[in-house]
Order: sequence, then structure tokens, then C-alpha cells
Amino acid sequence: MSRFVLGIGILALLLAAPPAAAGIVPLEDAVAEMAMGRDDAPVTMIEYSSLACSHCAAFHRDVLPKIKETYIDTGKVRLVYRDFPLGGLALVAAMVARCGGRQKYFGFIEVLFRSQAQWSRSDNPRRELARVARFGGISQTDFEACLVNEPLMTDIRERAADAQQKFGIDSTPTFIIEGEKIVGARPFEDFRDVIEKALEKKR
Repeated sequence: MSRFVLGIGILALLLAAPPAAAGIVPLEDAVAEMAMGRDDAPVTMIEYSSLACSHCAAFHRDVLPKIKETYIDTGKVRLVYRDFPLGGLALVAAMVARCGGRQKYFGFIEVLFRSQAQWSRSDNPRRELARVARFGGISQTDFEACLVNEPLMTDIRERAADAQQKFGIDSTPTFIIEGEKIVGARPFEDFRDVIEKALEKKR
């Protein structure tokens, strides 16, 4: 069984509360493609990431800001973020981020990565994730509803399984830039070289 499959024990821990009426975004919005950058950017960079992965957090902290400034904000690259949760906590964190919808999504991703040590190592991860959710405007009631949104959970897991089958994704972070795969939180220069090569082919 793949590592991103939700464990029964963690499922029981995190989804202990009964369902509640939800004020979160509709499923259609929650499962939409999450991307930053212009739709017509010449180069597409796909990131497969797990919110509980320390290497993924390091990429978002140290490398992504440089890629964003140099390539995304200048209209050269469109970054598509795809969930590849390794374990139950990462899956639930991904659900929380998606329940906030597209407008709040990357704000949630940033906060979840920055606070990763607190919620991923907590004795009460449910409480810590609820705190992050409230920071992003998701009430406790909506948080409870998000955690029992089985269609959303299923969608995330199925897309991760599809990525594993089609592209051989088996660790995070993994990136695909115009067909070229980069594995791991590599330095900015490694991404720059691949992006520049891809841009040259588009000219």
C-alpha cells in the first residue's frame, strides 16, 4: 500500500468528531487545479508535494520565493501545485487547505509549511490544524465538516495514486518542468537551469 494512504489509526484520531453543516467552498472549487502565475505562461512547472514533508517546507521557504520573483511574477512560468500526501496528517492538512478555496489556497499552503513543526509533531494535531484553519478564516464548525468530506479525501488520494502510476512519483517534493523531472528540494540554480532550457525551446 502506498505511503500516502490514510492510516486507520490517524484517521480515528483526526476524524473523531461527528459531521457538521459546512460553510466551506463547494467540492468543485476544492478539487480545482491550484496554480500561481499566468495561464498563458510559456513554461509549466508541476510540484508534487506533501504538507508534512520537511524538504517540501524547505523548498517553499528557501527556493520558491526566488522562482516566484524571477519566473512566476514575470509571466514566464506557471506553477501548478498537486497534493501527494505522505501519511494521514499530510492528507488532512491538504484537505484543510483545499476547503478554503482557490483564493486562500496558497496562503494556507504557506502557513501550513511555516507551522509544520507545530502541527505535525503535536500530541494533538487536530487542535493545531484547527488553529491554522481559524487563522485562514475557517471556523471550528467548518473545520469539522472539512475533515469528514469524503469526496474531497477520495479525490486527493486518487490523484496522488494517478501521479504515482503515470509519472512514477514516489517521494516529495518532485517537480516536472515541461517533461523534465526534478526530485528533491534542490537549490534555485538547478531549477533555473531547467527553466531556462525550457524557455529557450519555447522561443
